[in-house]
Amino acid sequence: MKSLVDHLSQYAAYHRDPRNIASHFIGIPLIVVAVAVLLSRPSWSVAGLWLSPAVLVALASAWFYLRLEVRLGVLMTVLLGLSVWLGQVLAAQSTGVWLGSGIGLFVLGWVIQFVGHYYEGRKPAFVDDVSGLIVGPLFVVAELAFLLGLRHDLKEQIEQRAGPVRTRAHGRA
Repeated sequence: MKSLVDHLSQYAAYHRDPRNIASHFIGIPLIVVAVAVLLSRPSWSVAGLWLSPAVLVALASAWFYLRLEVRLGVLMTVLLGLSVWLGQVLAAQSTGVWLGSGIGLFVLGWVIQFVGHYYEGRKPAFVDDVSGLIVGPLFVVAELAFLLGLRHDLKEQIEQRAGPVRTRAHGRA
């Protein structure tokens, strides 16, 4: 299994333009919530617990993140839990609200992502490796930690492999 640094470095190699990274701070959360919304139907009550495809996907994702690193994994699990909760709230509405919000958030999130990659001048990471779809949310959380001055060790390891984030945009103007 690839390490945390392996996954984040591979993903980061496609995300060195600050405008692209900024777009991911908006686009990826929208996509994660959209997936939670769309997968929150159907739902079942099992032993008094609410269960849906969204819960199962979130649990599998949380397991992936926790296996990479406990600290970031716990944070990702909390964020996934919030996304699933919001997804359940929207899925409990009318079919029009459920589908409209889920599809709308999904499309908007991807449009924002592709605008960012236009500036990057490079295709999204998942095109070459589908694991980029699960690493993307973790990348956003790691980048937020870096912006807050946290996880210098992790940032340095990633930049040794992928290079630093450009201080001036060198992609498209």
